[in-house]
Amino acid sequence: MAPGPGCTSQTTMLSGGGGCVDNSTSNESAMEDQNGDTVGNLIHNIGKPPRDHSVMRHCTSSSWLIEPESDIMIVGLKTTSEEKSEFSPKLRSGSCSEKGPKQYMEDEFICVDILREHTGPSVSLPSPAAFYGVFDGHGGIDAASFTRKNILKFIIEDSHFPSGIKKAVNSAFVKADHAFRDASSLDSSSGTTALIAIVLGRDMLIGNAGDSRAVLGKRGRAIELSKDHKPNCTSERLRIEKLGGVIYDGYLNGQLSVARALGDWHIKGSKGSKSPLSSEPELEEIVLTEEDEFLIMGCDGLWDVMSSQCAVTMVRRELMQHNDPTECAKALVAEAIQRNTCDNLTVVVVCFSLDPPPKIEIPRAHRRRSISAEGLDLLKGVLNGR
Repeated sequence: MAPGPGCTSQTTMLSGGGGCVDNSTSNESAMEDQNGDTVGNLIHNIGKPPRDHSVMRHCTSSSWLIEPESDIMIVGLKTTSEEKSEFSPKLRSGSCSEKGPKQYMEDEFICVDILREHTGPSVSLPSPAAFYGVFDGHGGIDAASFTRKNILKFIIEDSHFPSGIKKAVNSAFVKADHAFRDASSLDSSSGTTALIAIVLGRDMLIGNAGDSRAVLGKRGRAIELSKDHKPNCTSERLRIEKLGGVIYDGYLNGQLSVARALGDWHIKGSKGSKSPLSSEPELEEIVLTEEDEFLIMGCDGLWDVMSSQCAVTMVRRELMQHNDPTECAKALVAEAIQRNTCDNLTVVVVCFSLDPPPKIEIPRAHRRRSISAEGLDLLKGVLNGR
C-alpha cells in the first residue's frame, strides 16, 4: 500500500511515498550536531546503538550560533525597518519520503506552493498562499491517506476561511476525523498524526496533532513551531488523566505512543464522546521576516535520531551549496537512515526566498568548541576500552 515516488520538487498537490535514492550524502554522516560533536561518525565507528530518543526529542540547543546576534555579521541582510516594509516570501518546496527499515510505508504528505489553484476565483487570498502537510500513519495507511486527500478541502470549505484561519484549521481537523470514522470502506482503527503549515502572505500558521514536528530555520538557528504530543508530556498527561485515560510505560491506555491523532476510533469510542485521544490541533502563528529562511516539516522518524538544530544546520549548508530544497529533504532522509532510524521517513522543506541563505560570518576570536554530554560519554567508552 505504499504510495508512489516521493522525492520531487513541488509546485502542485502531491502525495508521498518510498523510492527516494540519494547518492550525494555519503559524506554527510559526519554532520556536526548542535554541540559541535560529530555524533554521526562516533555512532557509526563505535558501533553503539541509536540515540536515546527521550533525549533527542527534546534537544533544542542553539549552540551552533552560540554568540549573541550582535557579534555575528549576516552578509546581504536588510535592516529591520526594510524587512517590515519590503519582505515578501517567495515560496518553493521539496520533499522526500522513504519506507526506511519498516515493512510498510504508512506516511503521506502534501505540498501546494500555489494555493489559488485549489480555491477558485471566488476566494480572496493574499500572495503568496500555500499549504503543506505531513501525515504519519499507524495501524495501516487508511487514516493518513484519507487525511492527506481531504484536510485541505475541509479548511477551504470552512466558513471562517481565510479571514479566521485558526478557527478553520481547528474545525477542519475535527471534521476530517469524524468523516474518516464515517467512511465505511476504510479501517477506522488506523490512525495518523497531522502536521500542516499554511502561508498567507507573510503570515504562517502551523497546526499539529501528534509527534511530527515543524522547525523554522532563522539565521541558522532552529525555532520549533510545534510541540511533540507525547502522553508523558505534562500538559498532555494532565488532559488525558482528566478525561479518564491512563498512561502505561509512555503509551496512552497502553496502546498508543502519541496523545493526539486522527483516526484510532477503537480508542476514541463513539463520536461526540470525550476521549483522552484528541484530534484537535495545537496552533502556532508567526509573521515571516527576512531572517526566516526555511521550514522543515518531518515525521518522528527524523526527529528520533536528529535534533532540530542539527537539521537546520544541515539544510542551511545544503542550500548554500546547491539551493535545492528537494536535495535538502533527501539529505535529511539519508542522514536519518545512516543514524539507524526505526521508522518511516517523510521530510518537507519549504524555502521562503529564491536565493540561498546568506553567509554567516562569526569572528574567529569568538568561536567556541564544546562537546555534548552524549559525545563525552561515547568518548569515555572509547578510552576505557583501550
